[in-house]
Amino acid sequence: MSKKVAIVGGGYGGAKAAKLLDEDLDVILIDPKDAFVHSAAALRALVRPDWADNIFFPYETLLKNGTVVRDHAVGVDPRGVQLARGGRVHADYVVLASGSSYAFPAKMHTDVADDALTALRSAHRELTGANRVLILGAGPVGLELAGEIKAEWPDKQVTLVDPAGELLPGFLPELVADLRRQLDEIGVEVRLGAGLAAAPPTAPGTAGEFTVTDKAGTELTADIWFRAHGSAIRTGFLDSVIPRNDLGQVRVTERLNVEGYETVYALGDITDVPETKMAAMALQHAEVVAANILAHAKGEEPTAAYQPIPVKVILLPLGPAAGVGQFPNEQGTPFQVPVETVIEMKGRDMMLGHFRELFNV
Repeated sequence: MSKKVAIVGGGYGGAKAAKLLDEDLDVILIDPKDAFVHSAAALRALVRPDWADNIFFPYETLLKNGTVVRDHAVGVDPRGVQLARGGRVHADYVVLASGSSYAFPAKMHTDVADDALTALRSAHRELTGANRVLILGAGPVGLELAGEIKAEWPDKQVTLVDPAGELLPGFLPELVADLRRQLDEIGVEVRLGAGLAAAPPTAPGTAGEFTVTDKAGTELTADIWFRAHGSAIRTGFLDSVIPRNDLGQVRVTERLNVEGYETVYALGDITDVPETKMAAMALQHAEVVAANILAHAKGEEPTAAYQPIPVKVILLPLGPAAGVGQFPNEQGTPFQVPVETVIEMKGRDMMLGHFRELFNV
């Protein structure tokens, strides 16, 4: 087949879709980065700089036949993608997989892998010399960061602060209780309902003693802080023809077509699929999108449909040897998975094996 597919974004879902379509279609993967970043492992890369190279995978090894264009998309319509540096990629199919941004170190703030490594190693040096660590945000990222720090430096004082009144709302009470027990065991302090009156005076990831006050008037002194909140989806570049909801999310059908367009698809964080936004979901989206594009290209009816998981799902390691997790059972009821499963599936090696296979490394 000579059909061409343009994929905007080389993150989890975009890279997987490109790999799945590479044998049959003319794939053009568009991303400004010079390497794929395994962001789910970035927090461990912060505490273990000798290990940090593991989270970067060269795009050159991903595709055998397709092309990787290193550029930003500035416009999209059903017939192709407009590029920031000028020019246009014409395509029979377009896949929107532009993902989301987040605070460093959970996600990198540069498109150059060497610069990202430099930033991680610099933040590691700053963190090494700090005895008291403040993390703003007690969601999954903040909790995981606290666990990674404590696993590497058990004697550091780590405090999580969040204005929310509940830890991991919507998850099983027994999972939350187990999480609190593990946090207590490793010495992580959690202050809920305690948003700060003002941001710390130092830059995040930079050592320097400071004192902040929460909105209840309680003072807290630390030597370094990290932000663990503030995810934002990347859909601002989309043309008005792409339908979005009030949150900016792309409206999709169960087949992950953009509503109203049979040859335009969207996957991952930017979609309005009602589920927790996780790398694992984006990878599943990619399989549905690839199956439907291949069927359409062959003149067949696309039939692959994506069914959101009906319960909240999480794999939350607290370093390589602890953590909690929740999956649905066959009846769709949530259950807490054993800590051994959390370690085996994510905590031990942060799923590096899967991405080495994906990128032919």
